[in-house]
Amino acid sequence: MISRRSFGKALGFGTGAAAVSMAGLGSAQTASAASGAPLGISAAHTGFPRLKQVRAGLLDVGYAEVGPAHGPAVICLHGWPYDIHSYVDVAPLLAAQGYRVLVPYLRGHGTTRFRSARTFRNAQQSAIALDVIALMDALKIEKAVLAGFDWGSRTADIVAALWPERCKALVSVSGYLVTNREANLNPLAAKAEYAWWYQYYFATERGRLAMQDNDLRRDLTRLVWDTVSPTWDFDDATFERTAAAFENPDYAAIVIHNYRWRLSLADGERRYDALEKRLAARPVIGVPTVTLDAERDPFTAPGGGASYRDRFTGAYEHRTLAGIGHNVPQEAPAAFAQAVIDADHLLGK
Repeated sequence: MISRRSFGKALGFGTGAAAVSMAGLGSAQTASAASGAPLGISAAHTGFPRLKQVRAGLLDVGYAEVGPAHGPAVICLHGWPYDIHSYVDVAPLLAAQGYRVLVPYLRGHGTTRFRSARTFRNAQQSAIALDVIALMDALKIEKAVLAGFDWGSRTADIVAALWPERCKALVSVSGYLVTNREANLNPLAAKAEYAWWYQYYFATERGRLAMQDNDLRRDLTRLVWDTVSPTWDFDDATFERTAAAFENPDYAAIVIHNYRWRLSLADGERRYDALEKRLAARPVIGVPTVTLDAERDPFTAPGGGASYRDRFTGAYEHRTLAGIGHNVPQEAPAAFAQAVIDADHLLGK
């Protein structure tokens, strides 16, 4: 229904940029990211038309939805410390091409709330992935293209690996991010550990208290934005729109549990043990996939995707986005949207 050529024309791409989507399977290519505006310019969109709420599993999920109600579904998943505004420019690009685009707040963010005060504020990876399945069930979406970065990549990877019948195609920034807690017990190179400073801070009581304090939390998350996206000259208003999502009453608990759980410093729930056992075996992903590496992201693994290539066994493309940092969809919305289009069409190549 949507061709790469028509999408490229809609974005105003020339033939060089359109070629970004045409790399051979398995090849690692470097492309200049075609963002909706030059680096240093505020995003073209500042918000979504309106937000919706739906009861889904353990949550009352807040989400944005744009595009035709009966269009093919794309679910865009944000990371930390971000929110649905990471997709504020991606969503209308896809909606204009006929996609039904849904961007949910993850548990503990924005208008998403736990339905019961008694529910454990759990942020282990399988629980968050099941939130996506519950959302799809609540909205009667059988299958969707899943696209994400950071926590969103991990969540989309897990759904694609464990429930491939629900995932039509995948866009995953940083590739295969399924957490292996046993492997996480081993130290990394010093430079890699340095980039994770906040993860270790959150392992302390001081870190937990900082996340509960509005001013300290704002300063910390703003510092993370500055350091992991060194070329993104965003303005204060852009950050503040996202920071509003951090005022969720469960935000601190969810963030702290997520990072402590990854380091085996906090327990999950027994009901997810079987899923975590499957994930610990590093299951392969067979759905059509486009992986994206951001050149200026300190968390991007060296090797042009080689470190995780064997985890993707279906139709596959990999791209590196030159000059782009961690928040890929907001820094390079057109390149991210193009990846969604291309992932959706990989089997037709």
